[in-house]
Amino acid sequence: MNDVTMTTATEPDGAPRVAGLDILRGIAILGILFMNINDMGGSLWASFDDPRHLGWSQADQVAWFMRDIFANGTARCMLEMLFGVGMVILTDRAAGALQTSAERPDGWFRTSLHVLFGDWAVMRSYYARNLVLFLFGLVHIFILLWPGDILHTYGIAALVAFLFRRLGPKTLLGLGLIMAVMQLCGGGYSIYQAQTRIAMSAQLQAKRDAGQKLTPKETKDLAKATEKKTERAKNKAETAKRVGLEDKARLDATGTFMTWAASAWGVILFIWGVGDSVGPGMFLEPLFVWEAASTMLIGAALFKWGVIQGQRSRGFYLWTMLIAYAVGFGGRAYTAYLTTRWDDYPHMIYSTGEVTRLSTTLGHISAVYLLLGTAFGARLLKPFEAAGRTALTIYIGQTIICLWVLYPPFALGLYGQQGWMALMLTALAVNALLLLAANWYVRNYAIAPVEWAWRSIIARRVLSIGKRRKTGDNPLPGAIPAS
Repeated sequence: MNDVTMTTATEPDGAPRVAGLDILRGIAILGILFMNINDMGGSLWASFDDPRHLGWSQADQVAWFMRDIFANGTARCMLEMLFGVGMVILTDRAAGALQTSAERPDGWFRTSLHVLFGDWAVMRSYYARNLVLFLFGLVHIFILLWPGDILHTYGIAALVAFLFRRLGPKTLLGLGLIMAVMQLCGGGYSIYQAQTRIAMSAQLQAKRDAGQKLTPKETKDLAKATEKKTERAKNKAETAKRVGLEDKARLDATGTFMTWAASAWGVILFIWGVGDSVGPGMFLEPLFVWEAASTMLIGAALFKWGVIQGQRSRGFYLWTMLIAYAVGFGGRAYTAYLTTRWDDYPHMIYSTGEVTRLSTTLGHISAVYLLLGTAFGARLLKPFEAAGRTALTIYIGQTIICLWVLYPPFALGLYGQQGWMALMLTALAVNALLLLAANWYVRNYAIAPVEWAWRSIIARRVLSIGKRRKTGDNPLPGAIPAS
């Protein structure tokens, strides 16, 4: 299979575009709305509790199962992998440009950084790029009021992933998988402890009910198990209370902007470890950064092997898709089934979420390149290239349309009025509109608005956003001839 066709287009800052990667990015950025819209159109806190809060008709169940099995977490995973790809492309391009320049590290500190991580100027440029992205994420959170923002997390995770950029693909993949397995092992151990505690509690309770005397240790163990059970019930009650408070803040037509803002800010501050009126916060951001950084390393490895840009054979992608989907879909389908038993029992398969997320995403990437190997598939996927080139703008556009038009306490005010099926269909309609707009935009303009602001800040000059120069007919971007 040949390399993915390089498009003739370049960004105003000189960055070339790879069509296959843009198509993947476009699919991912549109797909992420299917993950976010339930938290925009309904209680975000309900995501930590019970999906039935958003509706549980037969149609809602079909939509929830399809979302959970085929899509949940995969758009985020693909974006994280592509971030790793971008890290390799950007830093290699910057390092290559510096080879002909006179810039060299001076001083012991910069020389040490050069020895460890490569050219100081490359590190400085890449860190500045992602710190700006981090600030964009904070605007997304605190001004546009989306606590589910990923930009600030990716901005931090990229700083970690950069430190390993010069490693070979085997080492990158190994590190990424080790970090993923540590999540699996940590979650698995916690679940094993919970399972053991529940079983022991039932045995000791039965022994006591039968009139048998418990040893001091058994009495202590039973008290501890009862305490944990009470703690779980308390946490569940606290989450239910937060769901109610969020619903009130988002549904109350008499509320002010600050009522809504305070609710949104409360969610992100809770994630960052700040408590609220209901209870203490949870310091979850390091876990999100860990996940993103590990997946970025895997994406970088896949790029260095030519996998994620479509340079492997059709047979490779076919077998990868079949194996990855068997692991991913199988595990996720069983997990979804267990979730809908509503027994709160900590099944061990719950700890495999990261494995099935990575597997399913790899299956999606392979399916895309199998499609791009056909004329029909290339035509079908071509529109997503424009979405990939305007990904940041689309991401912000999704927030503006959903949070500020469809689901705020004002405007259409549809918050809490849609179940899972209606939410997924709404996401499909919003994405169709944004996809059409993206294709019109890239035919007429050089760079999307949010990308223009980001890259202008990085370049420290105002980039051109004007109309794109006309070029001759090009081969279908992203098309890969069948081998």
